[in-house]
Amino acid sequence: MTKYVKPRHYDASRRRAAAEQTRLAILDAAAELFLAHGYPTTTMAAIADVAAVNLDTVYAAVGPKPALFRLLIERAISGTEGAVPALERDYVREIRAEPDPGQKLDIYARAVAQIQKRLAPLFGVLRQAAPASPELATLWQEIANRRARNMREFAENLAETGGLREGVSIEEAADVLWTMNSSEFYDLLVRERGWDTDRFARWLALTWQRLLLRDQLPLPD
Repeated sequence: MTKYVKPRHYDASRRRAAAEQTRLAILDAAAELFLAHGYPTTTMAAIADVAAVNLDTVYAAVGPKPALFRLLIERAISGTEGAVPALERDYVREIRAEPDPGQKLDIYARAVAQIQKRLAPLFGVLRQAAPASPELATLWQEIANRRARNMREFAENLAETGGLREGVSIEEAADVLWTMNSSEFYDLLVRERGWDTDRFARWLALTWQRLLLRDQLPLPD
């Protein structure tokens, strides 16, 4: 008589968790090497060595080198392990729920300071490498265009509250926000002039409020 053997339930959660840990190790190793040595001289083999995985594993987990760098950029922007659409980010939801335009700008300035703390070093690598890499040049332009679209939506949201200063158009407000939320702007004040991120966030909010909003003291001449 054949003994009944209960089918074993296969649990894939451990395998998925291990794969995710491997992926994170690769991303961390890549970020370390790109920041230390730049994009052109950092090889996928070096990333595999630092992550303690096979080279084939690197390609299987994150793709080729440009795709890997794109993942790092998206991770820095979102503050999570992958890309998050703008409208799904916590600070954007908070901004859209806030009725006061000055507070909207304060929330966003604090978010920019935290994002750029992660993003600006990588963007410096991207800025240097983009002229010689069509893939990275495309990424650079995509990020710039995405920021421009998002800032247009933000400026429209400010205008809907009646908060924009007389004579400041939606287009001008969007361009001002786009310029001052950039990694280059953050680098000038934080990395070059030694400001801490809290000071940068406070100053950014106050400057935006004075430049863009009604009933604010103007900036001094």
